[in-house]
Amino acid sequence: MEITVAEALVRCLEQENVELIFGYPGGAILPVYDALCNSTIKHVLVRHEQGAVHAADGYARATGKVGVCLATSGPGATNLVTGIANAYMDSIPMILITGQVPVSQIGTDAFQEVDITGITIPVTKHNYLIKDPKQLPQVIKKAFHIASTGRPGPVLIDLPKDVAQAKIKYTYPKNVQLPGYKPTYKGHPAMVSQAAKLIMASKRPVIYAGGGVRISNAAAELRQLAEVISAPVTHTLMGLGCFPGEHPLFLGMLGLHGTRYANLSVTECDCLIAVGARFDDRVVANLEGFAPNAKIIHIDIDPAEIGKNVRPDLPIVGDIKLVLEALLPMLKKRKNSEWVAQVQEWKKTYPLNYNSEGDLKPQCVIEMIFEAAGSSAIIVTDVGQHQMWAAQYYKFNEPRSFITSGGLGTMGFGLPAAIGTQMGAPDRQVILITGDGSIQMTLQELATAVEQKLPLKIFVMNNRQLGMVRQLQEFYCDKRHIAIDFQLDLDFAALGKVFGMAGYTIETSGQLADLLPEILSIAGPVMVNCLVSGEENVLPMVLAGSNINEAID
Repeated sequence: MEITVAEALVRCLEQENVELIFGYPGGAILPVYDALCNSTIKHVLVRHEQGAVHAADGYARATGKVGVCLATSGPGATNLVTGIANAYMDSIPMILITGQVPVSQIGTDAFQEVDITGITIPVTKHNYLIKDPKQLPQVIKKAFHIASTGRPGPVLIDLPKDVAQAKIKYTYPKNVQLPGYKPTYKGHPAMVSQAAKLIMASKRPVIYAGGGVRISNAAAELRQLAEVISAPVTHTLMGLGCFPGEHPLFLGMLGLHGTRYANLSVTECDCLIAVGARFDDRVVANLEGFAPNAKIIHIDIDPAEIGKNVRPDLPIVGDIKLVLEALLPMLKKRKNSEWVAQVQEWKKTYPLNYNSEGDLKPQCVIEMIFEAAGSSAIIVTDVGQHQMWAAQYYKFNEPRSFITSGGLGTMGFGLPAAIGTQMGAPDRQVILITGDGSIQMTLQELATAVEQKLPLKIFVMNNRQLGMVRQLQEFYCDKRHIAIDFQLDLDFAALGKVFGMAGYTIETSGQLADLLPEILSIAGPVMVNCLVSGEENVLPMVLAGSNINEAID
């Protein structure tokens, strides 16, 4: 019996255990939507394609599964591009299926035609344009394999309408044949052995952990490594949660807005063990002054990252979990008492701090949310000052408990990503910490949150301005401020109520303390308009060209 390619596509997705698809329909993708009518897969109708891709992204980050989204041709496809780039930068496994004009019309500038495979080559791990109907099942199998293995990433499949309507005999392949794609999972035994010797010879080791630890599910091995060799652990933004934030060896985030003690520890260490991190410019402000006294061990599954920014003394290509499993038996337990004591002294001398007097401070809001919700909640953020304060002041004790846009720094990511997160983790408390600038970029997805009856809690740090831009203008433009103040001061609590959710306005820390238990206990979505000070800066801050131990605060 033959079925349409669109029906075969849906069956392929079912075979891959897809539970949710986030999407927005249109003419070119209509055959696929028609086929979804008879599927067990739940489709979530968003209000904009960017909302779909960010929601699929949040779902993937929260669950570790492959996120899936659907869009039509032309503007539907191009509206995905920012979210695709965001997922690519942060190594998020996603499948993006776009409709396309019929094969005979490709290249004719037909209505709603765009070369989406050409556009997305730089920001996808791989992409496909299906012209032969028989290719569909094999392409889907390959796409899921590529997206979820090695260093994960987004894979786009462009499906012309006439191909989707064609009929084929459906069989789903059991195996994938990709001769040119063979990720390295096990670290080279000789290199692992050398790493063990280098670590045991060190006196001041520091572990620098990134998002690769989360992707590899290697949090337990990371903690064991730290405790065996008594090494303090610092994180990239993407690595937060992979080591307990309340552990005595935890240093917090390093780099541009990292803690002073993390940056000092990296500067003074004699062995830096980088696991699943890529030495990006937010961490390595000045190459010459970064970890100048250290032998650097770099463990990463992507060989392209080894030596790209910082040349390691000992590179190991492989899956973080497997490499650490091989490394740990070679290490002997030790205390490093003098080094750990020095690091603890730095933590006491240079704590994170802010002036709590005056207007409601965003740092205070985040600390109070942590006290009320604890480390069992999943925190999602947008991008800006609030994101950095969340990274600094919230204590993340579990992997996948902090979901944010890292490499691309995408304002507007937070709300749809929180929707995908909550749908992927329905039994968890999901809290979105966003800014008044960020949330206005994807505000329409409030309707999706209400429609899906999600118990999402949204805290808007409303300082009536683009706070991070103001801060950058203060330091780099001699305080010449332009295009940062919002003339229209939105009442986000009232706006939340318009969309059908509960709304609160918070002006003082006392008011927040009184209302937080009530806010967090509400079964449905809640919008909390926090009227915070507009004068706060994210500190510490490493200025351009400075070493990371030269931060101002």
